[in-house]
Amino acid sequence: MFEHFSASENGERVRAEARDFIESYLKPLEAEHQIGFESEPSMDLLRQVWKASREAGLYGAQLPEQLGGRGLSVYDQCLLKEDVTASGAKLSAHVLGELGGPGRVGHLFHIATEGQMKSHLMPVVRAERTVCFALTEPEAGSDASRLTTRAVRDGDHYVLNGLKRFISGAPYADFAILMAVTDPDAGPRGVTAFLVDFDRPGVTVSADYTPISGKNVHADIRLEDVRIPATQVLGEEGQGFRLGMSRITVNRLLHCPTMTGLAMQSLDAAARYATRRQQFGQPIAGFQAIQHMLADMATDLHAARSMMLDVARRIDAGQDTREASAMSKLFCSEKAFNIADRAIQVHGGVGLMQGATVEWVFRMLRMYRIVTGTSEIQRNTIAKGYLKGYTAEGSQA
Repeated sequence: MFEHFSASENGERVRAEARDFIESYLKPLEAEHQIGFESEPSMDLLRQVWKASREAGLYGAQLPEQLGGRGLSVYDQCLLKEDVTASGAKLSAHVLGELGGPGRVGHLFHIATEGQMKSHLMPVVRAERTVCFALTEPEAGSDASRLTTRAVRDGDHYVLNGLKRFISGAPYADFAILMAVTDPDAGPRGVTAFLVDFDRPGVTVSADYTPISGKNVHADIRLEDVRIPATQVLGEEGQGFRLGMSRITVNRLLHCPTMTGLAMQSLDAAARYATRRQQFGQPIAGFQAIQHMLADMATDLHAARSMMLDVARRIDAGQDTREASAMSKLFCSEKAFNIADRAIQVHGGVGLMQGATVEWVFRMLRMYRIVTGTSEIQRNTIAKGYLKGYTAEGSQA
């Protein structure tokens, strides 16, 4: 059994509603449409899920109440996201709009114009439109100075050319918050954010690859002489990278409950299998080697969840958690993957087969050690923050 952590009264209410929605609506819908780990659900089905979740008060629950959300703290959000992921529902990522919903735009309302709110952001909140964040390129990921997608001013428009690569949520999206260079000599300060609608001439969304997470999750966005009205610049020219990074501390943390939720699935599956699988006249859970693996998995999971929730409390208290959020993302991604790896070991050959929960979770958790900032990038952030407390001579300041 997993250690129980309680949310606020409001948070517990939303958690209960989410569990009921998944059990009474989402899982029966998946069974009806035979949705498995490798399924590619239709857009009509996904829009049905988004709208149903919105009506249930879950899609966008992380937003403030004035924007139609539930006013959850970061701590409450972590527990809610963990619950939804740990449920094992194949479409769980769509319940809270993780792949293209309100979580992608909630931090932009303070800089969006009234027209942008009406045309792009509020339709996302209402589950009428979906969005992705497009920064990564074939030769540029964490290093924004290497971006080559260009945006050139032409009267009341900008003309965009370039290629965005491996963009999560792009297959589901109606538009992108897309980063392009407007001043090639200014480095990150020369990057501007644009609202790019995918139905504009010159925009192509496609994928010539199948990532480890499966089909229809990531795609490329190609821009060929795409004309974007200047009214669709998000914020001011040159502020794009800063806007993209403005929520990085919170976003790093908010990926952690997805990882711990997946790890919970792995540990639960491993424990169930170990008590059922018979070898040499007894369940393999009776063997000390298996018991030690399960004990290590449970210990790592508890440590990861405890770190995540400690950082969440500190964010809610208004503290600077730049390094702590990076630590949590690093620790949760590494430990959750180790849990998934041991879960496959407990299952033996059965765990290597596609269709097995532990095999799918293993692939997903391997991805999280790279996406949204690699483990190495997190270590850079942690080390730089830690070393600020020391002088050049190595003595503590």
